[in-house]
Amino acid sequence: MTLSYRPESDSAEQIIASLNVQQKQKVTEAEMMQAVRTLLIGLGEDPDREGLKDTPKRVMKALQFLTKGYYDSVDELLNGAVFTEDANEMVLVRDIDIFSSCEHHILPIIGRAHVAYIPNGKVIGLSKVARICEMYARRLQVQERLTLQIADALQGLLQPQGVAVVIEATHMCMVMRGVQKPGSWTVTSAMRGVFSEDARTREEFMNLIRHSPGFHS
Repeated sequence: MTLSYRPESDSAEQIIASLNVQQKQKVTEAEMMQAVRTLLIGLGEDPDREGLKDTPKRVMKALQFLTKGYYDSVDELLNGAVFTEDANEMVLVRDIDIFSSCEHHILPIIGRAHVAYIPNGKVIGLSKVARICEMYARRLQVQERLTLQIADALQGLLQPQGVAVVIEATHMCMVMRGVQKPGSWTVTSAMRGVFSEDARTREEFMNLIRHSPGFHS
């Protein structure tokens, strides 16, 4: 049985995705490479020297890969992997590697996500939890929004008793530039349903992820 993702924000996301596709179609790969070439010249480099000759193409391909989440959809990722199960205990997938890009500087956000839900008659293939995290991470992001999008996607897909998402990440825009504080971590959370309403359920989730190696609380 295929259960489509239809949250309240779905129409807005569809519009954004449609605009992204239209904009992409208007801009050719040659124009994107020329833009990178212009940046290199602006930085005082010679884009025709041996080491930089293919850099515009490499940068273009890298950015296309790092933002491929704009062109994915939850329904396509699921591929029918939603199942009817008489289960009502917590399902937790923790330590999901997250690689995203901050929308302010297009610098890396690197960390991990911990995602849990309590089923209400439906469960999802475990790998799909990681794929949903990947889809939203592969966009220009802020960590706060990324956390909410993952939680809302699972809530909309499964209508579970509750969803909990915690993301802990380090931001290269804080490490490599600006305040230059290596070792700093940002932790964000989103709680839905019983995770928000029941302190014991929320504490059980937090205790489980605290056993994760390197958890930053």
